[in-house]
Amino acid sequence: MKEVFADIITIGDEILYGQILDTNSQWMSQRLDEIGIKVRRKFSISDQSEVIKTAVDESLSKADVVLITGGLGPTKDDLTKQALSEYFQMPLELNQSALEDVESIFIKSGRELNDINRQQAFLPNGCQKITNERGTAPGMWFQMGKKVVVAMPGVPMEMKAIMTKSVLPKIKKSYRLPVIVHKVIRTIGIGESWLSEIIEKWEVNLPKHLALAYLPGNWQVRLRLTGVGDTKEQLEHEMDQEMAKVLPLIQEYVFGFGEIEIEDAVGELLKSKHLTLATCESCTGGFLAHRLTSVPGSSEYFIGSVVAYHNDIKTSLVDVNPKTLEAYGAVSEQTATEMAEGIRKKFKVDIGIATTGIAGPDGGSEEKPVGTVWVAISYGKEVFTRKFQLPGTRLYNIELASVNALNFIRQTLSNSKN
Repeated sequence: MKEVFADIITIGDEILYGQILDTNSQWMSQRLDEIGIKVRRKFSISDQSEVIKTAVDESLSKADVVLITGGLGPTKDDLTKQALSEYFQMPLELNQSALEDVESIFIKSGRELNDINRQQAFLPNGCQKITNERGTAPGMWFQMGKKVVVAMPGVPMEMKAIMTKSVLPKIKKSYRLPVIVHKVIRTIGIGESWLSEIIEKWEVNLPKHLALAYLPGNWQVRLRLTGVGDTKEQLEHEMDQEMAKVLPLIQEYVFGFGEIEIEDAVGELLKSKHLTLATCESCTGGFLAHRLTSVPGSSEYFIGSVVAYHNDIKTSLVDVNPKTLEAYGAVSEQTATEMAEGIRKKFKVDIGIATTGIAGPDGGSEEKPVGTVWVAISYGKEVFTRKFQLPGTRLYNIELASVNALNFIRQTLSNSKN
């Protein structure tokens, strides 16, 4: 079955200036993927007629479907409709159905239709009008043989309604679409280059209709296996077989599948072992507790937290010995150990976890540079510690320290015989 490709063009100087975030193209990409269309390219362009026409021309040379958002308003800076009229050589003419739609919206809102808003009802003669039930700018469908160009408003609420009700069903009727299936393996604690070395032989032997992508970020790598075929059932069966081959090679780094986050995986482990946990945080400032409590139902295992940022709080609330601080400093294995033990005993939980470090940008030394973080876990009669040397800015180090702490919990529980 022939694959169908799409380009997405978002129009607006405000996007290029960084004044608004383009969320339309992400949402549209997801919806196209669901019906079996591969997005070949997506890009933002300025509100200029020649730029718009050039972009459409380039996209039509490669893509089967071109989706455009933005520039359909009634003001002089909205040039998409005029540009498409010129490109397709379809003069703008009053569309009676579009006029009735605009008049209906103004009547319902108790406003009077002026000449500027009436211009919304002028469409290129030859395009198909797409009703916009949430705004005054109708969408436009241009059909050139087997290729399609669709122009929609840039307002997300309006675009989504038009796509869902009209555009996607019409596209599905216009093309015989393949099935696209994604399966994602979530890994942590290993870089993509090392990961690729481990699974290289498996990867090069994948069937041609299955493709692997590495999606790295925040000490994690998502392995996305994508299959294109005729039936979902057959694809999923083949992909499950391939995943069964690769998982034994990387099992120690795998914490889940699909959209699961590391805090979800940790929560499932805690629930399965009927364990409770509390955090004592210094450098992470409560971010670790935030990640843990972002999971619905986390009250089943998460009891509470102390942000022991100042040394006085470390000694008074979680019983860190002042002599430990004096001898080793706040950022040390010894202090982290006493913080973890102190919070476990204070809150009467099964697991106490502590973080202490230097997030930056200042405060580092030759012995303890910025990014030095100690994490300790008090569990049963043992304390497990780990030192991390993180490479980022202050906020990034806080996030990385929390992610590493979560993975440390996962590893500790996974390796435990309790």
